[in-house]
Amino acid sequence: MIVKECTLAEIQHLVKEYLQGLSSPFDSFLEEHILSSTYYLIQDDSNDVGYLAIHNKERLTQFYIRRSYQMHAQKLFLQALERHSIKFLFVPTCDELLISLAVDQDFAINKQAYFFQDSLVSVSAGLGDGEVFRLATQGDLQQIQQVCGDFLDQYDQWIARGELFVYYRNADLLGIGLIGMSKMFDRLASIGMFTNDTYRKQGVGKVIIIQLRNWCNQNGIIPVSGCWYYNEASKRTLESGGMVTRTRLLNMEVTKK
Repeated sequence: MIVKECTLAEIQHLVKEYLQGLSSPFDSFLEEHILSSTYYLIQDDSNDVGYLAIHNKERLTQFYIRRSYQMHAQKLFLQALERHSIKFLFVPTCDELLISLAVDQDFAINKQAYFFQDSLVSVSAGLGDGEVFRLATQGDLQQIQQVCGDFLDQYDQWIARGELFVYYRNADLLGIGLIGMSKMFDRLASIGMFTNDTYRKQGVGKVIIIQLRNWCNQNGIIPVSGCWYYNEASKRTLESGGMVTRTRLLNMEVTKK
């Protein structure tokens, strides 16, 4: 077997196979780590066997072997860990092959995040008197920065891409919503929100999530979302807005026996 560094474009056919084999999608957090990884193509003579992705020279973010070569998966996996001195792995539970290979090694497991999908159940939460939910414009930028602080980088670019929404009650900005289009999945977007500190625990986040779900459904986009595993407040908000989770992101540590 030959393992060589490559570009994402060179393994796009393998990435497509990998994504099609997942039991559920993942959100922008894992996607960003994958897209900023270094890629390696695995070949048997001229045949493409699979690929792996390594983030920041220490974290494995993807490991895919085609079905016809999966009898070699355990050996190739261990070789990849040793050759690249892997210290950590991001393992989504929707990736059956990778989670199985990692569990084989009894690595230390830390729970990193929940990944959510649309429940496909309608949840009602209409806008009240004087309330509006709409795409943000550059005219909203100053108030967004004042209310949301460093929640995001480059608010102006989110606005320019048409991926940032504002939720007002009269002149008061209650919160913002985000729809970040996936670069890996077709017609899929990660949704998220930030609530003005003054209006927390008043159902603002729930309304934003419902409005984002509605916008996605009206535009033929599949919404997903995620939150840190121990952020119970975000988990409750997403669930109240109609999102459900069956997938976890595990942060595994390569430990020596």
